[in-house]
Amino acid sequence: MDASDDSLIGRITEVRAGRFAARLLSDEEGFRNEVSLGDEVQHPGQVGTYVSIRNGTFRILALVREVSGGAAGSAAGSAMQLVPLGEFNDKGAFSRGVRRYPVPGAEVHAASPQEINAVFARTRNLRFNPGYLPNHPATGVYLDPSALCSRHFAILGQSGAGKSWTVASLLQRMLASAPRAHIILLDLHGEYCWRGADGVLHSTFPPMATRAMDARELEIPYWLMSFAELVDLLIERDDPAASIQTAFLRETVFELKRRSARELGLEGVSIDAPVYFSLQEVYERFKEANEHRTDFGKTKGPLFGQFDDFLLKLGSRLHDVRYDFLLNPARRTRSESLPDLLRDFVGLGEPRCQISVIDLSPVPFDVRPTVSAQIGRLAFEFNYWNLDRREFPILLVCEEAHTYIPRERATQYEGTRKSMERIAKEGRKYGVGLAVVSQRPHELSETVLSQCGSYICLRISNPDDQAYVRKLVPEGEADLVDVLTALGRGEALILGEATPLPVRCQIFRPDPPPNSNDVDFHKAWNADTANLDIGAIVRRWWNQGR
Repeated sequence: MDASDDSLIGRITEVRAGRFAARLLSDEEGFRNEVSLGDEVQHPGQVGTYVSIRNGTFRILALVREVSGGAAGSAAGSAMQLVPLGEFNDKGAFSRGVRRYPVPGAEVHAASPQEINAVFARTRNLRFNPGYLPNHPATGVYLDPSALCSRHFAILGQSGAGKSWTVASLLQRMLASAPRAHIILLDLHGEYCWRGADGVLHSTFPPMATRAMDARELEIPYWLMSFAELVDLLIERDDPAASIQTAFLRETVFELKRRSARELGLEGVSIDAPVYFSLQEVYERFKEANEHRTDFGKTKGPLFGQFDDFLLKLGSRLHDVRYDFLLNPARRTRSESLPDLLRDFVGLGEPRCQISVIDLSPVPFDVRPTVSAQIGRLAFEFNYWNLDRREFPILLVCEEAHTYIPRERATQYEGTRKSMERIAKEGRKYGVGLAVVSQRPHELSETVLSQCGSYICLRISNPDDQAYVRKLVPEGEADLVDVLTALGRGEALILGEATPLPVRCQIFRPDPPPNSNDVDFHKAWNADTANLDIGAIVRRWWNQGR
């Protein structure tokens, strides 16, 4: 018996364009529960394993999707549904897609380590190895980082499936393989850089490569917002006077920006240009129009009383210290401060870094979406106007993206959603990659998700989310989504352009891990907490800082 006979496990019974049916050998035909290939021992009939279909001189790699039938206690004679993934040429090189199809009776073999390794031969040289195959632990999974980042990607999975684990591990290995990376991470929960009880800063990423920034200390002020983002921030869309408020705001901001532009020596300026203007002056102009009377106070002006709600909302925020970083900046009070802000923002400040972790956890919930979108738009605008963008690509990682890039239109964050959708649609042309991370895919903008070229899907149990993901992935790979409910923590189904084939991958444990582990209720409830410092909790609450 030659080596080929040693790996034979079954035969093809039916061939369709996107799926093959096969039958495992019966006991009489020599079925074995274990097949040894090199140092690996494989078990025929395991869902998620790879098989090699051989028909004459060509070979096709397929994935076992479903197994049924067979005798009790044995997989012998079982029927298998196979998903074809690609084929090998005469030299053993793998290419995605199937051009030559087998015929019924073609041999099905357990895929050898050499065949599986050939799949990643091209991407292995890029040294970006986020995990390994669970059924073949000795085989590393290698992705194409350029395809992953330039075509955008999504990390999707329910709470507790390992999203933060995956983000941390992926970025750690990206930093290791690309020493001059430029990554901006929106950290909504303070998971990736945090201070311990002793006040020491801890980081998931190498300290020399990381700059941790509190969004409030970074100060990305109101005057850097697009007009649509200003509307999101200042105007309630369901207010009956919203259209009048929006028109007056446009006129006021445009006039103030034109005045600042003249001081900078600029001939013209757009409503979205990052030019300083005084928000206090905006307030005063609204107040004046709202109280304006003519005919010695006998006749109300055309806008009298139209801006009551606007003034109440803006006035309360201007006097709330929680919004000072945004509405009352201490340092960013001149247009000339923009270069320094951008230098810090993209990692070119002092010290220089590969990854800028922007902690948004101290930012008030109601403006967090606006600030998140503002950061994203700044990354896009930076490279949009950067003539050396091809030498300076940027990856923007958006945690909890569904909270500020919603699927629903006509929400309070309409301008925010449009800003991020623009990055998804146009960012690739300007060297801005987008990574969206979400536990609720069907609540995330369909425009953004549909622009993603790769998907890293962790465990998803919700039927609505599963159905949504199934619609997003390439048609030939949609059936693979069924495996999402069976994935373990930190285990992912990777689909799309960054991988040579759809692959079930165990993501390496990040070292160090993010500050996102589940609370051990049982251990905590059996410990002594009598010395809990309630006063310290209150002080942090007062100061709005952790």
